[in-house]
Order: sequence, then C-alpha cells, then structure tokens
Amino acid sequence: MFMIAYQFCTEKDVQRVLFIEYEGLERRGEEPNRATLQKDMSVHANLCDRMVLPGCDRKLCFSSTTLRRRTPACMKIMALLLLLPLLLLPLLAESKLSLDYYQKTCPDFPKIIQQVVTDKQLASPTTAAGVLRVFFHDCVVDGCDASILLSSNNVNTTERDNDINRSLPGDAFDLVIRAKTALELQCPNIVSCSDILAEATRDLITMVGGPFYPVRLGRKDSRESKSADVEGHIARPNMSTTEIINIFAREGLNIQEMVALSGAHTIGFSHCSEFSNRIFSFSQTSQTDPSMNPQYAEGLRKLCANYTKDTSLAAFNDAITPGKFDNMYYVNLHRGLGLLASDQAMASDPRTKPFVDLYAANQSAFFDAFSRVMEKVSIFNVKTGNQGEVRRRCDATNGNPANAIANH
Repeated sequence: MFMIAYQFCTEKDVQRVLFIEYEGLERRGEEPNRATLQKDMSVHANLCDRMVLPGCDRKLCFSSTTLRRRTPACMKIMALLLLLPLLLLPLLAESKLSLDYYQKTCPDFPKIIQQVVTDKQLASPTTAAGVLRVFFHDCVVDGCDASILLSSNNVNTTERDNDINRSLPGDAFDLVIRAKTALELQCPNIVSCSDILAEATRDLITMVGGPFYPVRLGRKDSRESKSADVEGHIARPNMSTTEIINIFAREGLNIQEMVALSGAHTIGFSHCSEFSNRIFSFSQTSQTDPSMNPQYAEGLRKLCANYTKDTSLAAFNDAITPGKFDNMYYVNLHRGLGLLASDQAMASDPRTKPFVDLYAANQSAFFDAFSRVMEKVSIFNVKTGNQGEVRRRCDATNGNPANAIANH
C-alpha cells in the first residue's frame, strides 16, 4: 500500500497538502474559500473528502486537509506518510459498521427499539430532545461509545456527572435502560448500548417530524468514562460564536454543520439559569438583551421570576412549535425569539447568518444538512472488535463489581 501526497502553493501565502490517493482509494472534495484565510496564522480547514473503498457501495466522510504557511522552498511534506496508519484507524473502524449488523444475531432489534421509543415518547414528550442531547454529548467526547451512560463510583467520576451533563434528563437514560432490558430478554449479550442510543436517537427524531437517516451499527461500548474528558468538547450557552466554532472545528465539524446541528434546539427546553443573564442582568444600561423580542423577554421574566429558588424552571427552546422537529428554530432567530444567547448570535454573525437564513427559508435544506451531519457524528471514533465490549447493563462496565452482582 502506498500514498501520494500532493502540495501546491497559492498567491495567498499558504500551502495546501492533500492526501490524494493510496492504493484503491479515491479522493473527492472541494477547495475551501481562500478568501477566509489569514496570512499571519496557520489555518486548519475541515474539508470533508469523499473516500470510496473498493468493494464498498457506501461513501465515508474523512477529513485530512490542512492549510499552513508556505515554506520558502515550498517542499513536499512527505512526513505525512508516517501518519497514514493513524489516519486510517477511524476509516477501518467505520468499515466494520453496517446497516444490517444484527440481521442474523438479533433480527428484531429495529422493532424492539421502535416499540420502546414509541411508548416512552408518548408517555414523556420531552424524551426525544433529551435522548438527542445525550447522544451528542456522548459522541463528541471520545466517540459514540455510550461512555455518557456509565455511573460514577467511589473511585471515579464519570462524564455523566460532569457539571455540564448534570442537567441531562432522566427520561433519556430511562429509555436506554428500557431498550436494553427488552433486548437482553430476546438477544442476550448481543446489542451494545451505544448502538441502542444511536438507533433510538434517529427513531425519536423521525417520530417528532424530523428527517430519517441511515444508522450503521456494530459499535462497541467503552470500558471507561472520566468527567475530566468532557472539558472543551461541549459548547455552553453563553459562549461567543467564535468559541463555539472552534469547539466544533476540533470535532471535525465546519460552520455549516455547526449551524445545522444547532437546529436540534427546535425541540427540547433550557433551564432559566442558562439564559437568565439575557432577561435579568444583561448590561448596566439594559436588563434584557436588546436582540431579544421585548414581549418574549417579558414573558420569560415572568416565567423565571423565582428561578434561583426553583432550579427546575425552564422554557422551550422553540416557543412556537416546541414538540415538532422543523425549521421554526431558525425562523424564530429572525424574530428575536432565540432562547439562548449562543443561538441568537448566529442570526447576526456573518459566518453563520447565511446558513441561518437558508434553513429558515428552506426546511428541506435544513433536513438534508441535519441528516448528513448526524450520520457523520454517529460514527465519531467508534469502537469495534476488541476496542470495547457489549455491556450487560448500560450504566456499568462488565468488569464492574456492581454489574457482576446485578447479573447473578
């Protein structure tokens, strides 16, 4: 196997090093807009290249492009060849996933998930938003491996108990437990918790009106989860647009993908503490954020009047169609009805505004973009083979004494 690295220099004083091909691999992609590059710093561009493997009828999304300052001699950086084994690891893991992974070992897997999802969503209508949030928080921290589901113990604090994850709704975890219990009765020790979470997320999105997208299966569950690993991977409501762009970029997601994923806020709710500064103490001259619709702000002030005493007080992210997955989230931003500061800022920032405008005007464009980025997120750093395990219960690893006791 070999790889050829091509490089060219541009008048913008940058060089572009591209992985063009290795044996049996083709690259397809588009050059990023050079107008956005700055001459005084290195720029990392997240270019989603389409890779086609021989014998495979599906395309894999793989980022391998960097933009750097031009060297005087503009020499080829063949040292990139040394990185090939590391770069191929995600590709090899993804290749072990398939749409029909459980067709022989647990043929009723889709039906069981669908039934559990339907029952839970009808009983608790906020479940869809909760599961979607749990899924994303899991995938952006060391991959989609169900590490978010593990409970803390006396010697370790897990991701689930990190400050930013403590508001994750119990209904989301309950759904996974119900699904795992049902599957263990029919297909013991076969279906991973990470696959349950991925499949249930997609089914819930479609159940509340969102787009369908294929979910490849075959993930294994992680054997560890650490609270400290969460830091720097999840955006907070009061972060600037630049900070959030940088967080998503570290996960290999570009600005358009970031805006599309933010559309998940078309369902669900946020606690008053997450936006209280916008309605009670925005600045010395104004209690409320001037970018917020005045009537909307006043309604939120009444709703959250006692939020310091009652921390459960919350508002729907989408005040117009809170239970429907649609493009109203983007329409609301144009009306000053964005609940979180980070959401509302996207409607005015020149880097994000074009995509907000597009998705507000065209729901099909939003659904298409959301589907594609969810497929991409769902295979983040997946574990396959002996990289993980199929947990017997989703809140503890198989080597955990509590799990062993519970299963005997």
